[in-house]
Amino acid sequence: MRVLHTESSLGWGGQENRTLNEMLGMRERGHEMMLACQPGAKLGTRAREAGFAVYETPMRSAIDLPAILRLRHFMRQAQVDIVNCHSGRDTQLAGMAARMLVNRPRIVRTRHLALPITSKFTYSVLPDHVVTVSRFVGNALVAAGIPHEKISTVPTGIDLSRYDRSTVSGDLRTELGLPPDTLLIGTVAILRVKKGHAEILEAVPEVLKRFPAAHFIFAGDGPQADNLKRRIAAAGLDSHVHMLGLRRDVVNVLAAFDVFVLPTHQEALGTVFIEAGAMGLPVVASNVDGVPEVVADGMTGLLIPPHDSNTLAAAICTLLATPDTRSRYGRSASNFVRERFSLNAMVHGMENTYLRVLTSNG
Repeated sequence: MRVLHTESSLGWGGQENRTLNEMLGMRERGHEMMLACQPGAKLGTRAREAGFAVYETPMRSAIDLPAILRLRHFMRQAQVDIVNCHSGRDTQLAGMAARMLVNRPRIVRTRHLALPITSKFTYSVLPDHVVTVSRFVGNALVAAGIPHEKISTVPTGIDLSRYDRSTVSGDLRTELGLPPDTLLIGTVAILRVKKGHAEILEAVPEVLKRFPAAHFIFAGDGPQADNLKRRIAAAGLDSHVHMLGLRRDVVNVLAAFDVFVLPTHQEALGTVFIEAGAMGLPVVASNVDGVPEVVADGMTGLLIPPHDSNTLAAAICTLLATPDTRSRYGRSASNFVRERFSLNAMVHGMENTYLRVLTSNG
């Protein structure tokens, strides 16, 4: 199959990570994968580095006629079988471009978010099929009026071979000038309000009262970067909270953590919880949306209410105070993830979905 992924986002997060992983996995199965994105998109840079054909076009609005015509030309030229759209703007543009072709490619919309939909047209009319990353998101679409027979759930999967501690080449504690026995509580996420970094900062003083030598790690960048830096400085936490920025060596970063924490406000599934579990980390996470599908409370981590820094601090302290519990949760998390969230399972699910869409539409 020739599959064109489209993405109007310029940033990098779980959505873009899943898309690139799917492209890599599908290529290994013999399919031709391509990407259409905006100039300067991080996904475009990484896809090009991985050897994929990347077609760039500005996507200035959801009714950008020049973008529609350029996408249509590329689809015809590349003889695309499937167009998989990932964000609202590119879904409208690529969907319209595909439907303007005589022997048109089939259109799949992948829904990565747990937010209410803003355009029913881009789920029920424009695409031939919708893929959701979690059961929670699928149920939300059905509740919004999207026919359930038009929806498939294919959970995000990761390349488990990458999450092997024997391959770790970096030492985050040495990099930060910290003693080798320093307790590290960390998170890897785009720096947005809804990820809950502010609640982590509110919890830090309470944790430091019980564990004064502990340190907190924020890996990732995003629109809240400057605001978080100001808050850290204003609270006098510079020596205990470290902002690493965007890191490509996520495995090395995760391997250094004793506890992974992300008190997200909204999450369709949470790829980073899967990554943390694969590295054998106990997790503290918010009990929202699709998170309980990847974090089993009392088995692989602790689920807490969102927007609750006091409970967050207490959960972190519970895990720091009980190394045996941390180890038990970590082992369970690794087993849980490896059974359910492999890259092979995700790619197999997407491949079957594409084939069904092509077959059902002749």
